[in-house]
Amino acid sequence: MPSVMSGGNPGTAHHLANTIPTVKHGGGSVVLWGYFSAGGTGRLVRIEGKMNAAMYRDILDENMLQSALDLRLGRRFIFQQDNDPKHTAKITKEWLRDSVNVLEWPSQSPDLNPIEHLWRDLKMTVHRRSPSNLMELERFCKEEWEKLPRN
Repeated sequence: MPSVMSGGNPGTAHHLANTIPTVKHGGGSVVLWGYFSAGGTGRLVRIEGKMNAAMYRDILDENMLQSALDLRLGRRFIFQQDNDPKHTAKITKEWLRDSVNVLEWPSQSPDLNPIEHLWRDLKMTVHRRSPSNLMELERFCKEEWEKLPRN
């Protein structure tokens, strides 16, 4: 749990407007969903709470196709994801079947997934910036995501 830094006028230190959550000793993380292709990075979305298949389907519905459009991929792109249970759930498979072409993916092969390398690079870059609270961590992630090479 993050601690809280506060400031402001005397007697207002605990007003919400005067508090900033801080992260001490690596205590905090954000969970992100991101889209990328050879054409560059698409949307990066923060996941609030524990993601289930319905939430994953909604993230795809709200972000994947728009990312593909933004990157000018057309409708014939091939979507790749790993075999996480949310990705292989019936609700997700039905949405994908109606929306995009999906690359079949071997089980237990995260090292083959190109986004895992991108996540590693993003983590290292953000870590070097030393975010001091969760809001800063999320902002740094989004800023660095936008800076990733477009090829």
